[in-house]
Amino acid sequence: MNATRGAAAGEGAGGSTGERTADLLPLTFRPVVTRALLLCLGIALVAVLTTVAVLMPHDGAAPWTTGDRITVVITGLVFCAVLVLLSRPKAVAGPDGLTVINLTVKRRLAWAEVVGVNLRPGDAWVHLDLADGTTLAVMGIQPGIARQQALRDARRLRDLVQELGEARGTEATGPR
Repeated sequence: MNATRGAAAGEGAGGSTGERTADLLPLTFRPVVTRALLLCLGIALVAVLTTVAVLMPHDGAAPWTTGDRITVVITGLVFCAVLVLLSRPKAVAGPDGLTVINLTVKRRLAWAEVVGVNLRPGDAWVHLDLADGTTLAVMGIQPGIARQQALRDARRLRDLVQELGEARGTEATGPR
């Protein structure tokens, strides 16, 4: 399940017991299937390249030197590090705000800063509309492999923004 400490996977944002989405905090959104796949692939890659480096011939027409073997293992470790970096994205919703962790950037947002949550058809991940007029990608909610889970997580995050954001309970009283 992508969102941990939440309602059961088949339930709506508030659960069937009528509890508010904010009652489920802290809530972590993470592409679990994608993360598991990337981490397993990284480990397998290191294992295969290390095995290749060990099993290559020491003598004969084209012998491998110790430097060649070390280079192959280091190449596997570099690729594994990239896959670990790709598995890093997540979003953590807490009572006081949202922490978005993408590949190399971590950003902390107060609920009042987030004015909208968007996941349009064809989007690689959720985008937040921020109060300053910019958008922020939330790579921790991505519909690639687990589309239905990403849609549930996007709805849950939208509900949190509506419950905890600055705009809650305020209605426009006239033209501005």
